[in-house]
Amino acid sequence: MEPRQATYFEEFEVFSRKTKSSPVQYQFSLLAPNEDIAIMMAQENFMRREAVDDIWVVKRQDIRKMTADEKKTLQRMDNKDYRTTKGYGYLKKKWRKYEQEMLDEKEIMSWAGGVKDGE
Repeated sequence: MEPRQATYFEEFEVFSRKTKSSPVQYQFSLLAPNEDIAIMMAQENFMRREAVDDIWVVKRQDIRKMTADEKKTLQRMDNKDYRTTKGYGYLKKKWRKYEQEMLDEKEIMSWAGGVKDGE
């Protein structure tokens, strides 16, 4: 009877999405005899916790991870750091300072003809 118990339950990974536009997030693992029971167990779990728009149940054995050799293909061969915006973080602060210097009280009053330079 032990061989049947060892293969009777399968491991499933449960993912959910709170709204139609939100990203899919990993939630938890569960043991179930088949996909139908696994989805029912996942639904039961969420009915007690939080509202969700969609639930995905995937057999753990069907999830494939990249090998070390495959991960090497993700490394960039050329230097394209200029495509990232990490070097432009100071621009917002610089622009705010520029705007504050430009729109002082004299400047604004001069638009209505109220204050002239040197007064």
